[in-house]
Amino acid sequence: MIFREATAADGVAIARLHAESWRSAYRGIFSDDFLDHRVHQERKKSWQARFSGDESHAFFVLLAENNARLAGFACTFREKDPIWGSYLDNLHVAPELTGQGIGRSLLSEVVRRLERNGTRGGLFLWVVERNHRAREFYEKAGGTIVGSELHIMPDGQSVVALRCHWPDTRRLLL
Repeated sequence: MIFREATAADGVAIARLHAESWRSAYRGIFSDDFLDHRVHQERKKSWQARFSGDESHAFFVLLAENNARLAGFACTFREKDPIWGSYLDNLHVAPELTGQGIGRSLLSEVVRRLERNGTRGGLFLWVVERNHRAREFYEKAGGTIVGSELHIMPDGQSVVALRCHWPDTRRLLL
């Protein structure tokens, strides 16, 4: 497995993997119409905007590649919140490759990158309450649920999202 920082040229591949991950993880949570007909275009527009520089806070995207194929990615906003630390906005692995340690390795690589940049504080993310597989993954990685909010999702639905937090990011190093 090779880890590298993404560039704008990787945006289409990231959007494709992101859409397929959502189609797998959010079936029964997001609307079927959105997952079957709109998710690819919506994710493509989202990633184009992100890489065009429209984001107001510094972020980086790490890719996990296996034999020159995108296996997963993680997008992190450094020091996004003064209380919770850096924000892991996305962590996705190709659905056919889940359970092979790619996601856990990406978490560890995110922490290494944050440390190299001198970033201080914890790491947090929002996980959809009904996404039991993701919740189990983050809890096994030592994340603690420290709150919840109602989030409006791209398909227009409101879902309960749980804040998962690692006050000591070094616990995520492999």
